Amino acid sequence: MTKFSANLGFLWSDLALTDAIHAAKAAGFDAVECHWPYDVPSNDVLSALQATGLNMLGLNTRRGNPDQGDNGLAALPDRVDEARAAIDEAVAYAVAIKAANIHVMAGFSDGQAAHTTFVANLRYATTLAAAHDIAILIEPLNPYDAPGYFLKTTQQAKAIIEEVAASNLKLMFDCYHVQLTEGDLTHRLHDLLPIIGHIQFASVPDRGAPDHGEVNYGHVFEVISKLAFTGPLGAEYKPVGPTGQSLRWLKTFG
Repeated sequence: MTKFSANLGFLWSDLALTDAIHAAKAAGFDAVECHWPYDVPSNDVLSALQATGLNMLGLNTRRGNPDQGDNGLAALPDRVDEARAAIDEAVAYAVAIKAANIHVMAGFSDGQAAHTTFVANLRYATTLAAAHDIAILIEPLNPYDAPGYFLKTTQQAKAIIEEVAASNLKLMFDCYHVQLTEGDLTHRLHDLLPIIGHIQFASVPDRGAPDHGEVNYGHVFEVISKLAFTGPLGAEYKPVGPTGQSLRWLKTFG
């Protein structure tokens, strides 16, 4: 049976993070993940996870200053100190709540200097995280939602993972982003499986629940199951209205 993780960056975003964890448990999710939990004391999050028996699969490094257009720092050559402070913070928080993965956000940048900076910061992150048995994830974002984002395609991510050559550096395969940028989801899942650390999904093109749109998620989830990927799949979609009213898919696919 396919297992699912609730991404609390989008689901139950109207609730406090600790309450959202309890809501995910009540709805039948097998795990949770989040975006930027740093304003919530880690002890409170850990208590909610322990009370529900859910694992926190992952969190993101800070974006920087979103009001000034930041969407990550790790590929910005002139902001290495900030990027590594964000990595330090993410690892410390992940350790405190026993999170399995950290998504290191690249940010808006391009060119060889950006590539070199991203690789160096990923080497820093993987070394720091390995001491705590935490994986580092990188995620290509599509050009419609994140024009100018450094990490654009799964092949670019694969080349970077091979260059960094750290066993705890993996690909976050977000079906929504990959479909919009590259398509051919099931073949890409098959080919990239050895480097995939986590899989997320949302409908295409509206980033809603997975029960509509151009992607047949019943088929995609079946393929993932046949590939023997056993981790919970991350529901990172934007519900229209209350989250609870968007969960019919969970009984259909779960």
